Amino acid sequence: MRSDWKLPGRKGALETRAALIRVLREFFYARNYLEVETSHRIPAPVPEAHIDAFPSGDWFLHTSPEICMKRVLAAGYPRLFQICRCFRRHERGDRHLPEFTLLEWYRAGIDYRGLMEECEDLFVFLTREMRGEAALAYRGERIDFKKPWERLTVREAFDRFAPVPMEASLEEDLFEEILARDIEPRLGRGKPTFLYDYPAALGALARTKKDDGRFAERFEIYLFGLEIANGFTELTDPEEQRRRFEGDNRKRVSAGKDPFPLPEKFLESLRHLPESAGIALGVDRLAMILCDAASIDEVVAFTPEEL
Repeated sequence: MRSDWKLPGRKGALETRAALIRVLREFFYARNYLEVETSHRIPAPVPEAHIDAFPSGDWFLHTSPEICMKRVLAAGYPRLFQICRCFRRHERGDRHLPEFTLLEWYRAGIDYRGLMEECEDLFVFLTREMRGEAALAYRGERIDFKKPWERLTVREAFDRFAPVPMEASLEEDLFEEILARDIEPRLGRGKPTFLYDYPAALGALARTKKDDGRFAERFEIYLFGLEIANGFTELTDPEEQRRRFEGDNRKRVSAGKDPFPLPEKFLESLRHLPESAGIALGVDRLAMILCDAASIDEVVAFTPEEL
């Protein structure tokens, strides 16, 4: 049997995927964003506790273009976007691939609330261009993308859907488990959901709120119970970012993983990073929704197992 026998059946999905990427570019070109290409192979990835980078010689394949794009932003380029391949070890399932496509964009002069508004504009434009209306159907369910979308803080989501309060989930190290099991399946039903104001301990590279340091200015977008994007107001304090990276490396070591080297040139550039916000959006997952596909395997030319 031919090894590429599934390819003819994916023709419609690959055509939809190509149209999706074209429309995404049109949106950002119209808003005077500069499309950039940054290196896939880098000396130091973001040292996140739960994301593993593929080694590439003495360097690594990037898990996201984030740190390189922020260096460009810090150099005086106010609006940037990139659509690129990213790589993460140990990620495989109906919604995960070890090699996948991200759309990332960064904009100076706005915070995470301004970025939420731009996300709404993007999806209204995208769905109208591709479906003729600001709505999508997926697996027999429909979402209306007209503004405003649902906005739900993480604390409100735990109070509404979780068996324990948010603080207890953090103390018992159950936050991620409860989020995935009890909360995420209920988000993005009928309208897209912005889940926002994450606990500061889960702030990643996000700025903490000026009026309440217990929370980070971070949000995720959910459609049909599926997390589709992760964005935040950018942290511009290099000392604080270094402390977070060192803390994540300690978590990696505690979990029996190797620590990552710190991205020193990125940390240096944070001193020049303007107030800004940025986001990563999963192109493969968005293609799944547009194609009404049950698995991410249906919207890529080849899965890892087929290579």
